Amino acid sequence: MRRRTFMNIAAGTATALALKPWALAREQEPKSVGTYPDPAVEAVDPRFEQYKVNNAAVERLYTGTRWAEGPVWVGDGRYLLFSDIPNNRMLRWLEDTGEVSVFRSPSNYSNGNTRDREGRLITCEHDTRRVTRTEHDGTITVLLDNFQNKKLNAPNDVIVHSDGAIWFTDPGYGIMSNYEGHKANFELPGNVYRLDPKTREATVVAGDLDKPNGLCFSPDEKKLYIVDTGAPKHPTDAHPIRVYDVDGVRLKNGRQFANLAPGNSDGIRCDTDGNVWSAAGWGAEGFNGVHVFAPDGTLIGKIHLPETCANLCFGGTKRNRLFMVASQSLYAVYVNAQGSQMP
Repeated sequence: MRRRTFMNIAAGTATALALKPWALAREQEPKSVGTYPDPAVEAVDPRFEQYKVNNAAVERLYTGTRWAEGPVWVGDGRYLLFSDIPNNRMLRWLEDTGEVSVFRSPSNYSNGNTRDREGRLITCEHDTRRVTRTEHDGTITVLLDNFQNKKLNAPNDVIVHSDGAIWFTDPGYGIMSNYEGHKANFELPGNVYRLDPKTREATVVAGDLDKPNGLCFSPDEKKLYIVDTGAPKHPTDAHPIRVYDVDGVRLKNGRQFANLAPGNSDGIRCDTDGNVWSAAGWGAEGFNGVHVFAPDGTLIGKIHLPETCANLCFGGTKRNRLFMVASQSLYAVYVNAQGSQMP
């Protein structure tokens, strides 16, 4: 898809209200002068050293959200889209200028976002309890809002396989209160679904998680990682990222990949080497930010942030800039890694 086409979509579907320039300028002023290498980027294991850029620092690009989520990089437009769930809007950050504007408002309390193989925006909406697709002309197509004649809970995060199938989680956080959607009764368990966008047929691929949340494929798509953010039944229980073997349109051999206790994971992404970059929060001091796990599940690195991180994605021209949405702010840092997902 051409850059002009998608930019026109943004103009057509967004409120297109630029956020206050004075506020942006104020928030972009450095709080202090730091030194290189940035101590916020920590190698827990020597294997992480190769992924650090020693003369690059963690930058706060914007602050002003209530709970930021769902970042997706739009390479042909050179911008990042992300959700501000409680404010019922989606925001757009421009790489060229650093300007942040409203892309869509209301957004139906959108959460996770991704793009399909044709460059169309796929969005999980809490308030309408559905998964949608923004077409090239800016119109919105409802892909799925029910399963077996029951309403979805509140779709949360979403990815697209190379075969075009849409995989998404449905834990129901958007119907648990009126803050990120509206309070309503659950009609379905918290499932992970695979949706064929051509036939609109959906199947449950994982039903063994309490609150399935972030998810991502390994670079070769032979594994699927899924975060479970459900409340543990016992204090010593894990806060897991689980991994499954992908067998065609099904999953098998589910097992624990990593344990984020005493905190939690949320959104996750894989790099081209198979490392899993996980949002992290709700833990002890020094826990907030991003935790990086090697393919064998070993914690090898951390990126420390002053706020709970909800989600992340790789972007930039070379897919080597890690964007992190963390509570009230958007952060970024350059790394010696590239995202394995479609740019």
